[in-house]
Amino acid sequence: MANLVFSDQEFQRIADLMYGAAGLSFNDSKKSLIHSRLAPRIQKMGFGSFADYIAMLEDESQAAEFQMAVDLLTTNETYFFREPKHYDLLQQELPQFANKAGLSVWSAASSFGDEAYSTAMLMTDLQTAGRIGPNWSILATDISHRVLLSAKEAVFPQDRLRAVTPERLRRYCLRGEGPSEGQVLLQDKIRQRVQFGQLNLCKPFGGLGPFDVIFLRNVLIYFDPPTKVDVVDRVLSLLKPGGLFFLGTAEGRVPCKTPLQTVIPGAFRKAA
Repeated sequence: MANLVFSDQEFQRIADLMYGAAGLSFNDSKKSLIHSRLAPRIQKMGFGSFADYIAMLEDESQAAEFQMAVDLLTTNETYFFREPKHYDLLQQELPQFANKAGLSVWSAASSFGDEAYSTAMLMTDLQTAGRIGPNWSILATDISHRVLLSAKEAVFPQDRLRAVTPERLRRYCLRGEGPSEGQVLLQDKIRQRVQFGQLNLCKPFGGLGPFDVIFLRNVLIYFDPPTKVDVVDRVLSLLKPGGLFFLGTAEGRVPCKTPLQTVIPGAFRKAA
C-alpha cells in the first residue's frame, strides 16, 4: 500500500470529517494508522488516490461508505446488543411497563442506530410472543446529521451484528451480495419502528417524552464534569418514575442529582 500517497492536507480533511460527524479525534500521530486502515479499502474500491475516496466520504449520499470508514478507523465500539445483560433486563422488565398508553424508549446518543435497532428487534420479539402490545415506540437522537443519515439507511457492516442471534438475523436482516457483500440491510419492519432526530444534549430541549426507558451509553466521556451532571439530569427529567436508565457499564456512578437506584451494573431505576 506504500504507493498510495497520503498528504498532510488529506489527513487533515479526514480528521476534520471524522471529528465533525462522529466525534472521533485523530491527532498527527494517527496519520500512519489512518493510511494503513483505509488504503486497502481505497484500492479494493478501485480509487487511485486518497483524495478521490475523501471526496466520496464528503458526499452525504454515501452514508453507508462513510460508516464503513468509521468502522475501519475504530475498534467497533458500537455494535448490536452491546452489553447483553442490559437487554436481558429489558426483556424481563418491559412487559411490566406495558399499559394502554404504550411503551416508549429513547436512545439519547444513538450514533449509527445499533442500540435503537437492537431494542426494536427485542421489542418486536416480545410483541410477537404476546408479552407487550403493538403500541410501542423508539426515538433515537444524535448530534450528527451525517451519522443520522447513515442510521436511517440501516445498512451495517456484517461484523457489527456479530452478537445478533441466527434467528434474529433470519427474521430481521438481509445479507448483501456482489458489491454489497459484507453488509447487512435491516428489514422495513425493524426500520419503521425507530424514529430518528437530531439533538444536542448540551442545549435545552423540549417536546420529548416522557419515556419508560432511556439509553445514554458511552457519550458522557466527551463532556466535562459540570456538563455531565447538567446533561444527565435534563435527560432524566424525561424518564417516568420507576423507569429504567442505562449508562455504559464501564462509566461507573451516574453524575446527577436525580435519585436513582442501581439495578445491575450500568442500569438504574428512577425513584418513584
